[in-house]
Amino acid sequence: MPPQDPAERRVVVTGPPRRARRTPGHHRPRTEIEEQTTLGHTYVRSLMRTQLRAALTALAVLALLVGPLPLLFAAMPDARRLEWAVLGFGLYTPLVLLARWYVRRAERNERDLVRLVEDR
Repeated sequence: MPPQDPAERRVVVTGPPRRARRTPGHHRPRTEIEEQTTLGHTYVRSLMRTQLRAALTALAVLALLVGPLPLLFAAMPDARRLEWAVLGFGLYTPLVLLARWYVRRAERNERDLVRLVEDR
C-alpha cells in the first residue's frame, strides 16, 4: 500500500466550535460574585436594593391599608361587629394578595439575577 498523499488527508470540519474561547480579561458574573470582586459586590447590592424596594412598597401598602383602621373604629364606637367583620373578612383578602405579590416580585428579582449570572 503506497503512503497517502498529504493532499488526500484533508480534514473537513463542519459545525460551530464546541466552546468559544474567552479573552483573559473577560470574567463571568458568577465568578465575580464568588470571588467577591467589586463587580460581584455590585450585582449582589443591586439584588438587595430591588428586594428592599419591593419590601418597602409592600410595607407602604400595608400601612395605608391598616393604618387608618383605628381612626375609623374610633369614629364609630358602637360598631363592634363591624370592626370584627372588617378585621376578619375585609382585611384578609387584601393581605393575602399583598403577600402573594411580594413573594412573586422577590422570586422574579432573584430569577433575573440568576439569568444574568448564568452562562448562555
